[in-house]
Amino acid sequence: MEPEIRTLVDISDSPAALKGRVDLVLERARWASFEFQRLDRDAVMRIVDAVAEVAHEKAAKYAEWAVEEAGFGVAAHKRLKNEMTARPLVDFYRNEDFVNPRIDEARKIVEIPRPAGVIFALTPSTNPIATVNFKTILAMLTRNAIVMSPHPAVRECSVDAAHAMARAAVEAGAPEGVIQVVEDPNIPLIEAFMGTDKTDVILATGGTAMVRTAYSSSNPAIGVGPGNAPVFVDASADIKLAAQRIVDSKCFDNSILCTNESTLITLEEVDQNLRRSLQNAGAYICDEDETKLLRNYLYHERGFNVAALGQDAMWIANQVGMNVPSKTRILVTPITQIGIEEPLSKEKLCPVLSYYVAKSVDQAIAQARAVLRLTGAGHSAAIHTQDERVAMAYASTVESYRVVVNAPCSQGASGFETNLAPSFTIGTGYFGRSSVGENIRPDHLVHWTRLAYNSDPLEQMGNYHGLSHQLDGPLPKAPADGVPGETRQSNSFRGVTSPGDGSRGGIDQGVRDELRQLIAEELRNVLKK
Repeated sequence: MEPEIRTLVDISDSPAALKGRVDLVLERARWASFEFQRLDRDAVMRIVDAVAEVAHEKAAKYAEWAVEEAGFGVAAHKRLKNEMTARPLVDFYRNEDFVNPRIDEARKIVEIPRPAGVIFALTPSTNPIATVNFKTILAMLTRNAIVMSPHPAVRECSVDAAHAMARAAVEAGAPEGVIQVVEDPNIPLIEAFMGTDKTDVILATGGTAMVRTAYSSSNPAIGVGPGNAPVFVDASADIKLAAQRIVDSKCFDNSILCTNESTLITLEEVDQNLRRSLQNAGAYICDEDETKLLRNYLYHERGFNVAALGQDAMWIANQVGMNVPSKTRILVTPITQIGIEEPLSKEKLCPVLSYYVAKSVDQAIAQARAVLRLTGAGHSAAIHTQDERVAMAYASTVESYRVVVNAPCSQGASGFETNLAPSFTIGTGYFGRSSVGENIRPDHLVHWTRLAYNSDPLEQMGNYHGLSHQLDGPLPKAPADGVPGETRQSNSFRGVTSPGDGSRGGIDQGVRDELRQLIAEELRNVLKK
């Protein structure tokens, strides 16, 4: 029999009532995280596999649902992303142990895993289900409880996916409440969840403003920022293969992955060959007038035109009156400069690729660096070359923590066509003003208590093999998550829509104002007008 997943009723819009309800959800999550930590690794992996299995089974359903609900992207490509964040993700970490103590006899150190506890996770509109899958599986691998807040543009499919995984987890032996979801995400709810000390860590996927707001919440935060990946095609590259990979990457899910190539940089000696190869792979090379049409259409005084977000190349061409071949996969816009004066050198979450010809390798590398300094610092870059000296010079100069070599950047930087950690949460590190420069892994959601013996050789280390850390018990029952006196349990949270006063959630007024501006701006940049 399936565990019942109930939806909470709307409650008073008073700050005290909102804070009380948020506290109940998080207390229930905290109880679940403690109960979860009682389980051994075999039990944990049964839960992880059950969650991954339901994510895999429903990958196509949620892909189609996400495209229908958001109005952009490619269902077939979203299905691939949803599947990649299910079984393959678990298999990647199957031989890693985040449950048992690690014993280093040579150094006389025993490391005891300490899960974060309660994770509050924000998920985006561009990769909604893949990110829900990804963050949930990472939480399960590390015995954390997770409360997810989906993007409003894809709320329905995200909530349904969270419920499906919550049911699978409970049926496999997880405690009730280990996976919960905010059903009606809004500013007061996000403020309350981010600001309370009952949240142990915030896992934020979004732009720079979102990351900085998460960091300003007074809670530990793992934030990731926007991309704007340059790709350099060197003279030593296999030009035909490089062009095919770039086009395949740029049109994948209509280019809404933040790891997709934004500006292609090449050299004069391979310019014409590369253009022909791009055309053969399905690219349309715009002339000067067409480039101007696209520039004016994609960018206006408020920034990127959200109507083009995640739309295909033919649709965009039709909007500006361009006549292009029926099988055009991406639009290539040649540009003569990179910087704030050229909007086309910014991030473009649609299948439009800027194209710049440099006079030398040094100039090409400098311009790639300029792309990332404009936007996307710390995120991703790509290079196609057979010369390791050029690759090293490029990687050592550009402000990026991922440099993909001879692979599509969309899938390569996210670890699905390279051996980087598979991830839909990409750390931008110091360059991007983030706390993490790696692809987010389970390691980031668990810390280790280190039991360290005296290094004196005369001091013998004890025998810790076969020992494990057990929580004291018994723990109390899971807190009720309904109205006072209610005892039923739920895996969702239905919130209010009205604003509160300046005392709620521990966030000061300045941060609250920034959060409101942030969400309003994100909605402008994602929701179709």
